[in-house]
Amino acid sequence: MAVFYDSIEPKLVEFIERQHMFFVGTAAADGRVNISPKGLDSFRVLGPNKVAWLNGTGSGNESAAHIRQVPRMTIMFCSFEHRPWILRLYGTPTMVQPGDEQWDDLVGLFPPMLGARQVYVVDVDEAMTACGYGVPLYSFEGDRETMHLWAKKKGHDGLVRYQVEKNSSSIDGFDAGLQTEPLLGEDQAETGVAQTPSST
Repeated sequence: MAVFYDSIEPKLVEFIERQHMFFVGTAAADGRVNISPKGLDSFRVLGPNKVAWLNGTGSGNESAAHIRQVPRMTIMFCSFEHRPWILRLYGTPTMVQPGDEQWDDLVGLFPPMLGARQVYVVDVDEAMTACGYGVPLYSFEGDRETMHLWAKKKGHDGLVRYQVEKNSSSIDGFDAGLQTEPLLGEDQAETGVAQTPSST
């Protein structure tokens, strides 16, 4: 049976902290609905009604394009181990990119990520839990290094070119509001620490 919460209660925070992945759902007024899996220690609870997650460079930029049209986001966690449970967070997202005022403080909440592209801050209106009895049991083996190795091979200029080519719009052609300034300084490519561009 579904249970609704007005805030992210401590037991929900504890559940979130035990999970190794989460899913993000967004949609514009029309076009495709997007659901993306996320991992790599990229989620933080900032308060009873506020969360943030770090987004790396990927093959698309659907979340960014969608929330520019319709600022809504669903985040889902589900237990693949131990007790079955599903948690959904419903809220209003704000996208923060390199060069934005909050970027340095927010990106510092997470381990360094090569090609870090956005931090999404979500004001959570409601949380909902459900049984999750149909979710299969899986054992966590570890995080993949693929994204880090891919970004490192691309290098600074390669990441910028890739983002401009692949991440400027959604599959349906909606503008993603991409920050086209370089996301990583050449002297920071090894650490993955994003720099603030000289201009926006």
